[in-house]
Amino acid sequence: MSHDILFWILAAIATFVVGASKGGVPGVGILAVPILSQAISPVVAAGLLLPLYVVSDWYGLWLYRKNYDLWNIKIITVAATIGIGIGWATARFNSDELVKLIVGLIGIWYTLDLIFKRKADSAPRPADVPRGLFWGTIAGFVSFVAHAGGTPFQMYVLPQRLEKMVYAGTATITFTIINALKLPPYFLLGQINLDSLQKGLWLAPVALFGAWAGFRLTKLLPEKIFFRAVETALFLVSLKLIWDALRGWFG
Repeated sequence: MSHDILFWILAAIATFVVGASKGGVPGVGILAVPILSQAISPVVAAGLLLPLYVVSDWYGLWLYRKNYDLWNIKIITVAATIGIGIGWATARFNSDELVKLIVGLIGIWYTLDLIFKRKADSAPRPADVPRGLFWGTIAGFVSFVAHAGGTPFQMYVLPQRLEKMVYAGTATITFTIINALKLPPYFLLGQINLDSLQKGLWLAPVALFGAWAGFRLTKLLPEKIFFRAVETALFLVSLKLIWDALRGWFG
C-alpha cells in the first residue's frame, strides 16, 4: 500500500473518531492523533486535526445545547487556558518522540485508572476547584500537544457520575472553548497551514458524519460493550506509541 493511500485511510478513521468524540462518545478522541501518527508526525497530525475538531465542535454545541454542567465548564476552561499557555511556551521542546511518549503514557494511565476505579466502586465525588484546576491545566497542556485533553478531563469529571447526556454535553462545550483557544498559537507555530487546511476541507464531511454517529451511539449503544472496545484499542495504540518513542531515542 502506498504512503498516500495509507495516509488518507488513517486520516479518514482519525477524523471520524474526532467527530464521534464531539458527538458525545467519551474516550475515543484520544485515539485520533495516535491513529494518524502511524502515517505522519504527531505534531503534523495535531495541526491537521485541530480545524476538524473545531468543525465538529459547532455541530456538537447544537446537539448538546440543553445538556451541560456550567460549573465544571468554568473551572476546567480557566485551568486549561493556563495549560495551553504552557504548551505554547514549551512547543519548541516537544519533539515527535516526546509527544508520542506523553500520549502513550496518558493512554496507559487512563486504562489502568479505569480498571482500578471499577474495583474500588467509590461513591460519587462532587466537582471542586483544586482538583479541577489541576486536571484542567493538564487537559489544556496535553490537548495543545496532541488533542489528548479528554483523558485528564475524564479523570476529573467521571468520578462525579454525571448523567450520561450531561457529561457528554459538558465535555463537548468545554473542548469547544479549549479548541478555539488553541487556534491562534497553532497558526503562529505553523502547525495549521494552507496544505493542512486543504486536506481538512476533504475530511470535514467525515468529521460531521462522525459527530452525528457519535451522538446516536451515545444514546443507543450498550455502554459496557462499547467502552471495553475503546479501552482495548486505546491500550494497544498507546503501547505502540511508547515503543515508537523509545525506538526513536534508543534504536
